[in-house]
Amino acid sequence: MPEDDVPITGKIRDKLIERKQDWARQGRLLTGTTADPDHDRLPPGQRLVKDWPVLDLGAQPDVTEAKFRLDVDGAVQNRLSLRLDEFMALPQTEQASDMHCVTQWSRYDNHWKGVSAQALLRIVQPSSEVNHVIFTAHDGYTSNIRLDQFDQPDVLLVHQWEGRTISREHGGPVRMLVPRLYLWKSAKWLRRIHFTISDHPGFWERRGYHNNGDPWLEERYD
Repeated sequence: MPEDDVPITGKIRDKLIERKQDWARQGRLLTGTTADPDHDRLPPGQRLVKDWPVLDLGAQPDVTEAKFRLDVDGAVQNRLSLRLDEFMALPQTEQASDMHCVTQWSRYDNHWKGVSAQALLRIVQPSSEVNHVIFTAHDGYTSNIRLDQFDQPDVLLVHQWEGRTISREHGGPVRMLVPRLYLWKSAKWLRRIHFTISDHPGFWERRGYHNNGDPWLEERYD
């Protein structure tokens, strides 16, 4: 059980994890091509969908308003530990972006509302030595990105999609959104953002997936 005693429905599906590790070993879905995001909207090997497929490890935390907590810590001047109402009181941003999943689907023109990563950076003020940002979910899932990937105008901590509260199955009440990277980097059920000098590969990165995850460079696997 997570540290905040958040209830979880379902069980981790070990066979699903093993299958996705096999994909990495086999190089499944790789086309061997690259694209330019300034000219090619759809990354190599992707197909468009109109729905939003639900993908998780088999277990979904039930993060109620009372249980929600977001810690922002590490090598920063101003650490935060936010209740949901305190998070909602931060400056809010609305924007549209595409999303791309490593399992081969992409969805265009998603409308989001949340707190921009750049607004958060202005508040916490990371040390000049910080190079990486580590996300931890309420179920213990982790993912990692570089600070320069986090410090982008389209990166958000989102709580709304298409004008509605993000559902639990999609990582609500708050999840990451890093639209320039494969979606596994955008941790659901966000619990902690940790700024660090050294890199710490996350759940899928330790299981054969690429440490960077750029869809246009087809960085699916290590």
